[in-house]
Amino acid sequence: MGVLVQIHNTGSPPEERADITAHVEHALADRAGDWKVSINGSQANDRWELKIDGPNGFERTYTLEGAAGETQAHAIGRIVGMMVLAKASE
Repeated sequence: MGVLVQIHNTGSPPEERADITAHVEHALADRAGDWKVSINGSQANDRWELKIDGPNGFERTYTLEGAAGETQAHAIGRIVGMMVLAKASE
């Protein structure tokens, strides 16, 4: 199993990016296969685009709302976990 996390244009310092990466890796730790999680910020607003690609054609996107606290590391990890869990139960 491998998890690749890419974070771009969020304005987050290195320690925040490392914390986000750790939460995402933890959310996917018990999932088989290779996973790629991309987080892209915006200069226009406080929304970040989250994209998850995984095995067997798994692909999901989500808009993280900064005003709702969804750009915090623990929230991102929780959202990734819920998005992957939702697919597993389909």
